[in-house]
Amino acid sequence: MYEKFRYLLALQREKHFGRAALACGVSQPNLSAAIKQLEGQLGVTLVSRGARFMGFTPEGERVLDWARRIIGDYQALEADVENMRKGGEEGDLQISAVPTALPVLSRLTDAFWRRHPHARLVVSSDSSADVLAKLEDMRAQIGITYLGTESLGRNAELPLYRERYCLLASADSPLATRATVTWEEVAAQPLCLPAADTQNRRILERIFHDAGVSVRPQMETNAVTSLASFLRTSHLATVMPRIMIREMPAQGNLVTIPIVAPEVDTLIGLIHPRRDPQPPLAASFIAEARALAPELAALA
Repeated sequence: MYEKFRYLLALQREKHFGRAALACGVSQPNLSAAIKQLEGQLGVTLVSRGARFMGFTPEGERVLDWARRIIGDYQALEADVENMRKGGEEGDLQISAVPTALPVLSRLTDAFWRRHPHARLVVSSDSSADVLAKLEDMRAQIGITYLGTESLGRNAELPLYRERYCLLASADSPLATRATVTWEEVAAQPLCLPAADTQNRRILERIFHDAGVSVRPQMETNAVTSLASFLRTSHLATVMPRIMIREMPAQGNLVTIPIVAPEVDTLIGLIHPRRDPQPPLAASFIAEARALAPELAALA
């Protein structure tokens, strides 16, 4: 039954029988037959089929929810037993984080490693949608993302800090000597902004809209942590969270100017599947994040 649930989740993720089979390391006929057997065992049709995969039936959606819980609990059991077998020191923890949180994440990982020096962390930089998707299909146990802007599904959340925004520009910029700038002034600059399909960009677009201005950047990129390298060699400026700038290496000839009128912020937090008990390493990481949250909030 476990493998059949795993195939079902792979099909939900890939939306294609062939790709789902490839992801599970089985042939497409074997995957299709296993899902058919599961339908027979449960007595309901789970998958809408035509010439290609057409989605899940209402019963299939309900079974998917159970499959996530069952596989998640089983993986948590495996992790717990492995943790006990190795003395609580080893194991893997997958973390999915939005790009603007990556520089800050190092503080959390340092605190975690002090207690679990032999643990292995796998950190990926993802869109907010992908953070949720990875938690949903158990490719990650911890997510770091925006809170209060989009539905987080069935995940629990732990607020960490608020992003407050600055203009990051060359020291040669006409605004370089200013103590603060407005969103209207920022919109008039040649900007490099996050890609249009990212949550970070949608948040910035909403802020500009609320300030009564529109913005058309000269450059877009999803490599948010590499934005500073573009700015050093061009006339471009960008909008970046203050805490992110503080956690990045020295910015050379770049200046940081707080953006006001209005001064806005966006909440960043840790999210994780609601599960009791949590996998040991996930529980430890959550505890470290909870202890460090006041320090992060003060830095922001």
